[in-house]
This record gives sequence, C-alpha cells and structure tokens, in this order.
Amino acid sequence: MPSAPALPHTVHPSHDPGTPEAVAVDPALVKRAVKAAALGNAMEWFDFGVYSYIAVTLGKVFFPSGNPTAQLLSTFGAFAAAFLVRPLGGLVFGPLGDRVGRQKVLAVTMIMMAAGTFAIGLIPSYATIGVGAPLLLLAARLVQGFSTGGEYAGASTFIAEYAPDKKRGFLGSWLEFGTLAGYIAGAGLVTLMTALLSTDDLVSWGWRIPFLIAGPMGAIGLYLRLRLEETPAFAAETEKAESSRRKVPLREMITGQWRALLLCVGLVLVFNVTDYMLLSYMPSYLTSELKYDETHGLLVVLAVMALMMVVQPFAGALSDRVGRRPVIAAGCAGFLLLSVPALLLIRQGSLFAIALGMGALGLLLVCFTAAMPSALPALFPTRVRYGSLSVGFNVSVSLFGGTTPLVVTALIGATGNMMMPAYYMMAAAVVGGVAVWFMTESAGRPLPGSPPQR
Repeated sequence: MPSAPALPHTVHPSHDPGTPEAVAVDPALVKRAVKAAALGNAMEWFDFGVYSYIAVTLGKVFFPSGNPTAQLLSTFGAFAAAFLVRPLGGLVFGPLGDRVGRQKVLAVTMIMMAAGTFAIGLIPSYATIGVGAPLLLLAARLVQGFSTGGEYAGASTFIAEYAPDKKRGFLGSWLEFGTLAGYIAGAGLVTLMTALLSTDDLVSWGWRIPFLIAGPMGAIGLYLRLRLEETPAFAAETEKAESSRRKVPLREMITGQWRALLLCVGLVLVFNVTDYMLLSYMPSYLTSELKYDETHGLLVVLAVMALMMVVQPFAGALSDRVGRRPVIAAGCAGFLLLSVPALLLIRQGSLFAIALGMGALGLLLVCFTAAMPSALPALFPTRVRYGSLSVGFNVSVSLFGGTTPLVVTALIGATGNMMMPAYYMMAAAVVGGVAVWFMTESAGRPLPGSPPQR
C-alpha cells in the first residue's frame, strides 16, 4: 500500500495579526482532488446516459413481453425509484461526512455507485429467473440512488474546501464538466453499440457492456479518492477539541441553517429544473410532441452538451472575476426572457432552428453548472456543510428536478399548451432569482467557518 501523501497545506501567518492565518494548498493536491471528485460525478451521469438511451432494450430484458409502452414505463419506474431514496442517502452520508470526514464518505459512495451499476450488468434476464430480475434491477437502482444522495454535496464540498478562494469557481466548474462528460460517454457508447450490434445481440448480451464498465471506472475513482488527504477546512475544524469528537445534531443541520437551506433549495430548483428540462425531457419532447426524428433529437442534445463542456471552465473562471451572484442572476434572467423565443425556435422543426434554440438554452444553463458547485457549499459553515448541503440539495432535486419531465408532460396533457416547458423554466427562473437576491456573494472570500485559503 503506498505511503500517505504529504499534508495538503502549510500555514502562513497573515500580515494582520487580527485576521486568521492563511492556508496555502499544494496545487498538485488540488488537481488530484478535482479529478477524484469529478470522476464520481461523471460515473453517476455515465449511468444516467446509459440507462436513458438503452431503456427500450432494458424493458425487453427485465419485464414481461407484451406492451412496449408498459415495458418502457416499468423501466423508467425503476429509474425514478433512485430519486426517492436520494434524500435518505443525503441524511445518512451528509452528517457522516461532517463527523468522520469528507474523503472517507466519498470513498464509500464511490464503492456503492460502482457496485450498483456493475451489478445491473450481472442480473439475469426475466426469461431466466422471472420476477426476480426486475426486483434485482430495482434493488441495484436503490443502491445507486442511496449513494448518490451523498455524492454531489460531498464532491462539491470537497472541491470547494480544497480550492484557493480566488479560484473556487474555476475549479468547482470541473465537477459539472465531469457530469457532461459522463453523460456524453454513456449515451455515446450506447449509440455506438446500437449502430454496431443487431437487435438480438443487444438484447441478449450487448446491453450489459456499458454497466460492466462501471467496475474499472469505480476502481480508478476509488484509488484517486483514497490517495487524498482530508480537506484543509475539515482538518482545521477537527483540530478544535470541542467539535472534533461531538456528533452534530440533525436539528442543527436543518433548523439551525433554515435560511441557508431555503436559499439552497431555491438555487438547486432553478439549476435542476432547467438541467433536466434541457438534457432529459427535450429529446422526448422533440419526438413525442413535435414528431421529430428521435436519432436527430438525441444527437442535437449531445452536441449541446459538448458545447457546454467547452464553455464550462471559462464560465467558472468568470464567476471568480465578477462573482457568483451576477453569473447565476444572468442565467435566471436569460431563462425568464428567452425560454419562450427559444422554444418557438425549437418548435419550427428544422435542424438549424432546433440547434439554435437548444444551444441558447444550453449556454444559459452553463451559468448554473459553472457557478453552483462553488456557490452552494459557501452557503453553510464548515461544521455542518456536508450535511446541510446534502439535505437541501437532495430534497430539491427529488421534489423539483427529477419530477420535471413528468410534471411538464402532465401539464401539456391537461392544458394542451405546447409552450409549457418554457413557462415551467420561467417559473423556476423567478424562484432562482429570488434566491440570488438574498444570497451573499462568496467569490474570492473564505468559506464560512474556514480560514482564508490561497
């Protein structure tokens, strides 16, 4: 087993004896921390891309033959079940991360995510073991969802606590870069396999390959995470004798942080409603509502995500220069003003118009994907950061983000109004704008409860 790496920081006295001492973080360790955190997020969304794009095949494998629509609904029902247990995972892993450390908990969530995804690739088909097949699929999805409840909050906290104050936005933006890369890799692999394999081969064995890849991916991510030291902020916190050995009450994480939690829920709401709308719902909207070719719709979404990946680090760096609030506010204003024009472009149906409308929404979404990973951890003090952020983030995602496709589909069915996706994004933008108005600017400043970091 390799020897433990050097301590991640050395302390230098501040020029002003009345201010806290500044912590200088080793740039090499910062890069390793960002890679280790982003890889876990990439793995989560690799699974998301694989599951979404191969859902029809999974319906044939795990559910009785018959109605294709019922098969697809059953497949997505198992997928949605993971969202139901995310808050439970947050309630378990968040407080644990504040008590025993970020690095240890993130290692556990990585193992569970990889194991859950890898296990799906090993489950026998319904034709082989009957009803046990969908039950095992559901169990694997619940493991994935439970572990994911501690993943995003922990990964964003980990990067934020390692990053120098003046580069937190840029470094945090790589977390969502991993999200986009994972989704593109998963969806791209399924698209390639669909093109190369016959339908029979895909149903009999081909569908297992993307899930089995999670095994080596998880091993790499675990190796990177185990080689890391705890974050400087958590290390400094545990040096305080009073707080290092005392369990943080759940009440302190919630009622003691109620204002920050409300802001977190509002920010995550606009972030995830627009994210799931654009990247998860719009391909279905193009196909089912506008009768657009399914393959072209999926390729447009992948192209938009590739564009977002290119812009992502630059937008993160911009949030360091001008602040998180202006960048997030620009995204809220953009969705409020441009959602209707963008959807009207998409509804025209030509490839150019769809690409233009989707591209505009994708660039607006970057305002959130680039700034949120650094803005959200800064809402909470070090002592309860992991736990409070896990609660606020997962509750908001489960109630608003994951339900976006279902709610919008129901609204269109109830009203017959095809512009509902635009109106829903506009409503989310208003909520996000209110949260931005009340949040405190954190760019270039130390995290609450932590010393300055450079």
